[in-house]
Amino acid sequence: MDVLLKLGIVLAIGLAGGRVAKKVKLPNVSGYLVAGLLLGPSFLRLVTAQDIDSFAVISEVALAIIAFSIGSEFVLEDMLKLGKSIMVITLLEVVGAIGVVFSLMYFVFGQPFAFSIVIAAMSAATAPAATLLVIRQYRADGPVTRTLLPVAALDDILGIVAFGFAMSAARLSTGNAHTSLARMLVMPLVEIVGSLALGTALGFLLARIARRAGDRDELQGLSLCAIAVATGLSNLLGLSALLTNIMMGTILVNVMRHSIRVFTSVNDFASPVYVLFFTLAGASLDVRILMSVGVMGVAYIFARAAGKVIGASVGARLTKAPETVVKYLGFTLLPQGGISIGLSVLVRQFLPEYAVAITTIIMFSVLVYEVSGPIFAKLAIGKAGEIGGMDREWRDPEPEAVPVQKQEHPAMAFEQG
Repeated sequence: MDVLLKLGIVLAIGLAGGRVAKKVKLPNVSGYLVAGLLLGPSFLRLVTAQDIDSFAVISEVALAIIAFSIGSEFVLEDMLKLGKSIMVITLLEVVGAIGVVFSLMYFVFGQPFAFSIVIAAMSAATAPAATLLVIRQYRADGPVTRTLLPVAALDDILGIVAFGFAMSAARLSTGNAHTSLARMLVMPLVEIVGSLALGTALGFLLARIARRAGDRDELQGLSLCAIAVATGLSNLLGLSALLTNIMMGTILVNVMRHSIRVFTSVNDFASPVYVLFFTLAGASLDVRILMSVGVMGVAYIFARAAGKVIGASVGARLTKAPETVVKYLGFTLLPQGGISIGLSVLVRQFLPEYAVAITTIIMFSVLVYEVSGPIFAKLAIGKAGEIGGMDREWRDPEPEAVPVQKQEHPAMAFEQG
């Protein structure tokens, strides 16, 4: 079948899935994922594994744009107020997930130390893409929403670091470390520092160029060019495109006065890309994995969720965060995706004896969390009373404030669905 015809069908079915999901009061992104699952090898087989590889650039573009949007959450003024709280919450939810999963695998299921510590470290990272679309669809704003995205971005960084040290410990315990131990310890730090440095340089460059953009179309082109360059250079240098784009967005929102124009122009382009990305993500999932994970895979799902929910709650309580953050933040941090799958490649390379078991459980968790995560996120922000929060802020200006045009939150500039 012609590639463009197949893409058109995927986009149409994805949009239809989003509409059905909306009618039954579910997030659009859940509809995209389920529609993709139906199109994939598990059911209709319209989208094959080869197609997923062919369309990889769509996923790369979508993740880069999402990462760039997440960077807009790191406004320096807000971070100075919330910085300690964000760091404590992130650290504890990461430690919570790692600790609970490791204890389950090592003490309950009696798995080897190497297996237990590596799969525990892989449980730390969050995939914020689906949750971000839920926030946009329901125009959510409030303490939980404003805490969520910085935490999700930082726990990816901590997750990469934790994985590097976990892999080193695992290889030592199996006698496979040899001369690569130092490399395994240094690699995560080099990747993080290099990504942040590249993102910083490109962020200042984009801010300088964007100020001189002649019109909206030119601004959109320049912004997308910067995202493409950031992603391409990261891949070329062996860095994290996710962290590079997050940092570029962070620099832009802090040094450019009207950065909202940049983020809005990018988001105006991104809508169909997001639909394709999540529909193709659903198509890449294989329900046959359900038959091979057994009790241990199911237990991993609950252990990771419990660790994140408990850790986030304890961290929020210690930092005296609002009660809604204490109760509901952890439920928005459940999705697991790209980073964990990427780390599976390293497991196959450096710890092949456990690669099949670990990869199977991780892929199962991605299947479960990518479908259920947006639903839990919607329930959490709904219970927190933050659905429609941006609109309430618009309707209820401060008394005696001079009426001015409200500048929409950068990361919320695009209303999905």
